[in-house]
Amino acid sequence: MPDLLLELFSEEIPARMQRRAAEDLRKLVTDALVERGFLYEGAKAFATPRRLALHVAGLPPRGQDVREERKGPRVGAPEGAVQGFLKSAGLTSLDQARIVSDPKKGEFYVAVIERPGRETIEVLAEILPAVVKTFPWPKSMRWGAASREPGSLRWVRPLHSIVASFGPETETPEVVPFAIEGVEVGFTTRGHRFLAPQAIEVRRFADYLPALERAFVVLDADRRKDIILHDARDLAFARGLDLVEDEGLLEEVAGLVEWPVTLMGAFDERFLNIPPEVIRATIRANQKCFVLRGAPGPDGRERLANAFILVSNLVASDGGAAIVAGNERVVRARLSDAAFFWETDRKVRLEDRLPKLESIVFHEKLGTQAKRVERIAALARALAPVVGADAALAERAARLAKADLVTEMVGEFPELQGLMGRYYAAEQGEDPAVAAAIEEHYKPLGPSDRVPTEAVSVAVALADKLDTLVGFWAIDEKPTGSKDPYALRRAALGVIRLILASEARLPLRAQIAAAAAGHGRDSGAFADDLLAFFADRLKVYLRDQGARHDLIDAVFALPGQGGLLQDDLLMVVRRVEALGRFLDTEDGKNLLAGYRRAANILRIEEKKDGRAFDAAPDRALLRLPEEAALADALQAAGAEAARAVAAEDFEGAMRALSTLRAPVDAFFDKVTVNAEDAGLRANRLALLNALRAATREVADFSRIGGEGR
Repeated sequence: MPDLLLELFSEEIPARMQRRAAEDLRKLVTDALVERGFLYEGAKAFATPRRLALHVAGLPPRGQDVREERKGPRVGAPEGAVQGFLKSAGLTSLDQARIVSDPKKGEFYVAVIERPGRETIEVLAEILPAVVKTFPWPKSMRWGAASREPGSLRWVRPLHSIVASFGPETETPEVVPFAIEGVEVGFTTRGHRFLAPQAIEVRRFADYLPALERAFVVLDADRRKDIILHDARDLAFARGLDLVEDEGLLEEVAGLVEWPVTLMGAFDERFLNIPPEVIRATIRANQKCFVLRGAPGPDGRERLANAFILVSNLVASDGGAAIVAGNERVVRARLSDAAFFWETDRKVRLEDRLPKLESIVFHEKLGTQAKRVERIAALARALAPVVGADAALAERAARLAKADLVTEMVGEFPELQGLMGRYYAAEQGEDPAVAAAIEEHYKPLGPSDRVPTEAVSVAVALADKLDTLVGFWAIDEKPTGSKDPYALRRAALGVIRLILASEARLPLRAQIAAAAAGHGRDSGAFADDLLAFFADRLKVYLRDQGARHDLIDAVFALPGQGGLLQDDLLMVVRRVEALGRFLDTEDGKNLLAGYRRAANILRIEEKKDGRAFDAAPDRALLRLPEEAALADALQAAGAEAARAVAAEDFEGAMRALSTLRAPVDAFFDKVTVNAEDAGLRANRLALLNALRAATREVADFSRIGGEGR
């Protein structure tokens, strides 16, 4: 079966765009082939700094023949209908159609349309130019004289050449015939910019890979990553050091080189007095280099080594000595700047920096960072007793939490905010809990980030996130669809994880009102909407944790205190967990089956009678012992379940419901619900309604699906 080889050779593609671009190329080409009826055996795309490539294996040499019967108008239909039929079917006269007789519809025309399958190479010549011209680069450019013309080609960087060949392994492949704005398709590509700049002729993918390797190009990004990682580990090991691995940096560096060569550099040991995170940020951000870990210090803590790993795109004649020296000079200069920032920042106490926050606008409608700090401090103090924190320490930490935003170090490396505040707080003798909270109040930053456990950190983190959420809800700046510019979904998930991890009893309605008061707002206008947002985030979180979505819905369907939305997230989760455990038991499964049977009967009979059977069962009409037994069990179980729920003993509520299994089974085994006597029928339906009501003490069983959903 023939294969397709496509290469788009250009100036350097930004590393951050390469992997997505390769996947887009694969999907766009293969989707277009499948839409036209051309199936294939496999496809893989590749990216290097100067090329996108695609190999599609096992394409047919031509498409399948198509035979289609198209029904036309009745015999004797108006001329306009006949001419429309002939045109759509590609016929010149009715003699080319046949007449089919239908006993009901009479005689009508039918056209038999036969189209021979198209040559695959012709179809590729249509698909590939369209893909190139409409390629979805996040940013693109036009260049040269053609850029003055409207509709000219846009590409991420100037496009130099295109290889597009098609054919089987046993024959010489053909060039897919197309050109794009003067760039002719051919068999010619180029290797490494410096190590093998001459032209290379390639005709099929089996030749392409080894040809590029000989020309110092590793086509597969994952293989480049593997080479860099293993060589870096080996270099570090040879010096008795460990590589500090960084997947994000590894992905970026692999997108900067076509022929990775790892080298080791060093810097002055005196720079190790700078916090290790600063060293790593400096070397990573400015030089795209990896740091190394040495032997533990006297205190037993791990320390960075005064060495780093760089990745070159060259095999240098001097073994890389000049490249290493150049990188060392830049690293030395950057670390000197970092050391200056570190020493300068330590001369000013965090609290003395607070007035500068008045000049930083958090949001034009929500005021400055200084105003925000005041709100967060008040909230943190109020939240402290709820999470078991010292109120004074929580307030102190909240007041200092944003002070490092105006330090030199955070100005240079924004990603170190919070962390530098912790260092400076520890330097100036703040309580360790305050220093830790300054760093941790941003956490968790995402679903995989660590959740703070220290009580002061939890109080400040909750206050920070609640102030953000309430503030943006108050000004009606909420997430819409996939857009969430202020990361409010992440903030809500952070609140949820903090509450659940700390097992804090934190009814959110009161906290929303308190946070709104700090903004000078009344939460009544938006509290329900914000609580619904929390409920949606909690559902997503619980589903990600493996909870059954139907059980979550069954619990959320019940109103909270006073008929309002549920706002005690910890209790919601505990109820979901207890319900799940109960339904895993035989008693739970059988009670659910009994509930469904009762609910189905009620639904049918209520529709038939046009009314609900919500009156209390009349004990005088309980004729059979099974009826009386169920009535007694429902009264006892319902009351016990209600008491248990009120005491937040959800396991106890489930145990109370489990006592209903036997009387429910006996009732359906011995009692005819739809008795001929209207009074008996209504009373027995009221008994089933009482069963439905009893289960609603713990959940809305109507929301629970089949087993294992």
